[in-house]
Order: sequence, then C-alpha cells, then structure tokens
Amino acid sequence: MAEYRTDLLIIGSGPAGYTAGIYAARAGVDTLIVAGAQKGGQLTLSHEVENFPGFVETQTGYGLMEKMQQQAKNKGVKVIDDEITEVDFYDRPFICCSAAGNAYVAQAVIIATGASVKWLGLPSEQKYIGHGVSSCATCDGFFYRHKDVAVIGGGNSAAEEALYLTGFVDKVYMIVRTHTLKAEHILQQRLHDSRKVTIIWNSVVDEVLGTEEPLEVTGLKVRHVKTDKIQYVNVAGVFVAIGHHPNTDLFRRYLRLDSGGYIITRNKSNATDIKGVYAAGDVCNPYRQAVIAAGCGARAALEAIRYL
Repeated sequence: MAEYRTDLLIIGSGPAGYTAGIYAARAGVDTLIVAGAQKGGQLTLSHEVENFPGFVETQTGYGLMEKMQQQAKNKGVKVIDDEITEVDFYDRPFICCSAAGNAYVAQAVIIATGASVKWLGLPSEQKYIGHGVSSCATCDGFFYRHKDVAVIGGGNSAAEEALYLTGFVDKVYMIVRTHTLKAEHILQQRLHDSRKVTIIWNSVVDEVLGTEEPLEVTGLKVRHVKTDKIQYVNVAGVFVAIGHHPNTDLFRRYLRLDSGGYIITRNKSNATDIKGVYAAGDVCNPYRQAVIAAGCGARAALEAIRYL
C-alpha cells in the first residue's frame, strides 16, 4: 500500500477531470488525478468527435482524451491508473482509498467521476458501440444524415433524442417496451406531428445486426413483448436512451444528491456543502457534452485554487 499526498486530488479522468488538472497545475497547485475504472470517461466510446472546439479534423473520442491526458501531464499533473473506492470527507486533509490499496491524502478534492449509460445489456450492442451504437444523438447524429436510425426508449431522453435526429436523418424508429410513452405531453405531441418518426410499440431489441468488416450496424432484431413476433428493422444507427446514472454512490454518505443522483452544488458554483470538495462535469449536470464538462472542470479548478 502506497500513500500519495497532494494539494488537489481529482477523482476521474474525463474532460472535466483533465481540464481541472490543467488549470490547477498551471496555477502552481500540486495536482494528482486518479483515472478511475474508465480512463478518459464516456467520450472514449465515441468513434468520431466533430464538435469539440479547436480541432479542424474529426477526432476519435479515445484520441481526444489521449491529447487531454498528455496536455495535463505536460503541465505537471500526475495521473495514476487506479480507482477510488472509499472516501473520508469528515476530516481534513481528506483521505481517499483505492482498489489497489493506496491512500490519497489531499487538501482539496474535485469529483469528476461522470455518469454511466444504462445499456440494454446485449453482447451485440457492446460489439457495435462507437460503430453504429451510440448513447448521444447530439454527439453522433450528424454522421447519419439522410439515413434511417432507431432510438431505444420512451421517456423524455428518448423523445428528445428522436426529435433532435429528425433534423438530420430520413427516418427515426422509436422502440418502446410498453404501449405508452413516459415523455412529457408536449414532446409526445411533437413526435406525433413529425412525419419522420415511427413508434414500434410493446417491443424490445433482441439483437443489433451488422457487418464485420467494416464494423457497421445494419439493423435490429425486434421482438413484440406480448406475441413474441419478430420483425427486422433496417437502420444504420442505434441510439440507446433508457437513461444515465451519475457515478455518485461513493459520495452518498457525505454529499447532497438530487432525485436523479446528481451532486448538488451551490448556486452558480461547483462547490459542494463540504468546504474544499467540488464537483464537475456529468456528475453534477445532465448535459453529457464534453465541452460543457471541460468548462465545468475549469471552474471547479479555479474555485479549488482560491480555496487552497
């Protein structure tokens, strides 16, 4: 077991975490990032990223996060491949313990653990993530211009994804498990009014279909939950919109969470109710956009710098 002491500990290595590290290190703060279970965060699942400012050429999500990591290291941030599994925010300095048995002792902490997608749990789904299967229409919808796609889900997120996609694609199939939508009435009305949206009721996806070389989605095997009747839907893209869950279970004992599990921060701030502990990125907001998470990380770092 090793003990690491630092001024600022950042838990998580997505856009929020790396940006916070860059800002803190440039200010002369001794900064350490514990990368977490998914190094680089959710963005590493995006095959192509076109909407992050400063890059003329399309980036892969993994490549963009490698650049952020290298930039942070170049500024003096220490990045450790480990996962925080226990925190103690009752006393200062704060002590966080890891899966590898290490202890991290810090004067301030930025939580940037992000959120995780609720996937369908199909092997075929996992196979095509980043190659036709996505969890973010805002991120990837542009790549399906004039094609047919599917959205899985019937809540607000699914409705919003489907409506957003109608601005790019030829047709959107919504696969809904029940005979009704859970989305707000106004969203339901907009779906009903759209000529591009077709809802397949009482149905679930049994398999994502596609090719091997290149690895691309070509359709879905859909099963009616009452009759078990199978139908095949030809689509080039699949957007899973059955929800996200912020990675906040570790902090429930110490911090206030909203009904969705997101960390509650003070008004117009990234500060939590515990002095010296800050939250940034998808862990405290539902936007799920890299550029927003990065900005959030910058603000959290500036607040932590002032505290230190």
